[in-house]
Formats: sequence, structure tokens, C-alpha cells
Amino acid sequence: MNNNHSRQGLIVICAAAFLVPFMGSALNLALPKIGEEFSLDAVMLTWLATVYLISTAIFQIPFARVADIVGRKKIFLCGVVLFSLCCFLCAFVCSGAELLMLRFLTGIGSSMMMSTNIAILSSLYAPEKRGKAFGISVAVVYAALAVGPFFGGMLTHYFGWHSIFYTTAGAGIVVLVLTTMFLRGEWVEAKGEPFDVQGALLYGVGLAAIIYGFSSLPSLAGIVCLIGGIALFVYFYKYENRQQFPVLNVQLFSKNRTFALSSLAALINYAATAAIAFMLSLYLQYVRGLTPQTAGLILISQACVQSVFSLVAGSLSTRIEPSKLATAGMSIIVVGLCGLIFISETTPYWYIITLLVCLGVGFGIFSSPNTNVIMASVEKRQYSQASATTGTMRLAGQAFSMGIAGMCISFYVGKNEIAYKLPEFLQSMHTTCIIFALLCVVGVYASRARIERKPNSDKNR
Repeated sequence: MNNNHSRQGLIVICAAAFLVPFMGSALNLALPKIGEEFSLDAVMLTWLATVYLISTAIFQIPFARVADIVGRKKIFLCGVVLFSLCCFLCAFVCSGAELLMLRFLTGIGSSMMMSTNIAILSSLYAPEKRGKAFGISVAVVYAALAVGPFFGGMLTHYFGWHSIFYTTAGAGIVVLVLTTMFLRGEWVEAKGEPFDVQGALLYGVGLAAIIYGFSSLPSLAGIVCLIGGIALFVYFYKYENRQQFPVLNVQLFSKNRTFALSSLAALINYAATAAIAFMLSLYLQYVRGLTPQTAGLILISQACVQSVFSLVAGSLSTRIEPSKLATAGMSIIVVGLCGLIFISETTPYWYIITLLVCLGVGFGIFSSPNTNVIMASVEKRQYSQASATTGTMRLAGQAFSMGIAGMCISFYVGKNEIAYKLPEFLQSMHTTCIIFALLCVVGVYASRARIERKPNSDKNR
């Protein structure tokens, strides 16, 4: 494929990559208003974010396999349509339950896009140019995270929370047009092969049970779901090992050390960081009394820095071993998380912004090099599964992160509204940050461990 087609494909992937984080980060600023309108408690607000992450994580691996069979572009295009339509319908809901259901469906559309986007980029670019392409794509994600809180706060303040969904749906239409115009060709690596329905069901039910169970701890139902989900995943692993055409090639984890450790590092990284914006959004609005717009201006600092440093890291990963860059980024994140443990009702805003900048630097240095390592460790025919696995690690990590935050909020605040339990909410935030910092230390170890063995060379050189 020539350079012009590659650049056009990158534009399409970047446009789609902008959609999902924009809506998520913008919606964080609208959650207090949504909670007020539908009289939702703190736990329900957490689930509005978590249910989307769960559905996206559940369906990414199955849709990656479907994409290999019928075509990555087809699945990507269907994902854009479903995502945009559900966002539009979210603006018309009459209850929290309806919004919860539509958020689940929106996650399915997101999974169709995210299970194919990195695989399409890997097919468009030669191995020696992927680092820069991944860096640009990640920078766009962080740019969306940067403008999301600002525009989310502004839209909520002036036009109401419904306007966030209208805006996202409109952006989805733009992505749909760009896809039909610029994304040339099709990528079908497993045409004619059967789809492993039983494996997909085992994977989906098992992952949903684990995430739901973890999010519902320490309740009895949460414990039962967590144990049941783990048991299903053990059976799923053994089942997939026996399949000629598995929905997920589990040998990628058992026989590819670089892939396994890089995926683990991504899972831990997102589990230790994803809920920070959610918690700080509630902190700034409930504890500090800021408007959604002002809170968004503070939160924008992290994403702006992430965007810049992901571009730098993407370029550097072609000259410096990506594993070393990713490990350095994870170490910086630990510093930022430790600083957040000491936030109080009177913490200066410059201190909060400094910590957000620190997190932004660390995350920007970690993300694109880590993705580069993952995609370089597999063969071309495994791009979709590697792409979907990368996305699943991210979304599962985000869901676990929200589960940890939700568990801490549930323990300290309970079913009460946050406005009436501010000291307890602060305690929940401190506990959450302690857990995140400890998790990230484990992530540094996982990231360092792969440096001991040189990553596999790309099979497609």
C-alpha cells in the first residue's frame, strides 16, 4: 500500500480514536448533573462509566475474530455506525436504567472499532514506521482526553448533559464519511474459517463475571461472581488450547513471553490510572465546589501533557528500546499516584495540576512504546487478535480501575449521595490512590521483566 493510502488510513483511525475517549472524558464532568436529574446514588454513577467499559471489553476479542473472517474494515465501519446511533439515543433517555442500557450498547459499537483499529494501522505501515504511527494515534487519544473535560464541562454548563451525546453522535457521522472516503481496501486473514461460538460465550460470560464480581466486592454476590468468572476463564483457557480455530489464540500468552508481559503491563497500568479522572472530577465538583467547566480546565492538564509525550515517545521508540521507555513511564506514574494520596479539602490547585502533569508524562511515555512492543511480537495473521487483546487489556484495566474506585466509594460512602458524605468520599479517594500506587509498582516489575529478553523481531520484515 502506498504512502498516500497509509496517511489517509491513519486519518480515519485517528478520527475514530478521538471519538471514544472524548465521550468518556466529557461525560465524567456531566455525571453530577445526570445524578441530580435522575436521583442516582454514588454507586450508580460509577456504573454509568463501568457498564460501558465492561461491554467494550467483553466483545473486543470475539469481534477481532469476526473481523479476521469477514473483513476488518467491515467490522470497523459497523462499529462506527452503532456507536454513533447509541450516543444519539442516549440524549433522549428518561431514566438512569435506560441510560445504563444504552451505554452497554454503545460499548459494543466501541469494541468493533477498537478491536480493529491497531490491526488496520499495523497492516498499513511497515514495521520500521509503526512506532511513529502508533505515537500519532495515541496522541490523538490524549488530545481527545484533553479537550473532553473542557468541552464536556462547557457543554454541560451551557447546554445540559444531553448536548455531549449530540456532539459525539455528530462526530461519529464525520468519522463514517471519512471511513467510506479514505479507508481503502480490506483485510481478511481467516476467510472461510469457522467462528468459535462456544469459546466466545465462555470468554464473554467469564470476563463479565470477573469484572462485575470485582466491582461488587465485598458483597457475597461479588465474591460468587468473581470465583465463578475465574473458574470459567480457567476452563476457557483449556478449551481454546484444543481448538483448531479458537476465538482467542491463548498460546500468544503461554509461548510469547514479550506479548504476555507487555499485555500484563498494559492491564496493570490502566487498572492503576483510569479512575483518577473520575475521582478527581467528583472531588473538584463536590468537595471543592467548582463548576463542571472549571473542573474540566484543571483536568485538561494531564491529557495535554500525555498527548505531547506520546508523540515524542512514539518517535523515540524507533531508536530506543520501547520496553525501556514503557518501564520509565510506568515508574513516573508511581510518583504521581503517591502524591495524590495526600490531597485534602484545601490542597492548592497548583499541587493537583503538578501531579496531573506528572501522570501525563508517565502515561505518554508508556502507552505507544508498549503498543509497539506488543504488535512487533506477533505475526501478521495475528494482528487482529493482538490489537483486540491490547484493547481488552486497556478496557478491562479501566473497568477494574472503576471497580476499585466503586468498591472504595461503596465502602466509605455507601448508598448515600456524595454531597452528604464529603469526608467519607475523601477517605475513599485516598484508599483508591494507595491501591493504585501499589498496583503500579507491580506493573513496573512486569514491564522490567521483559527487558531481560530481547523482544521477538517482527515476522513480516
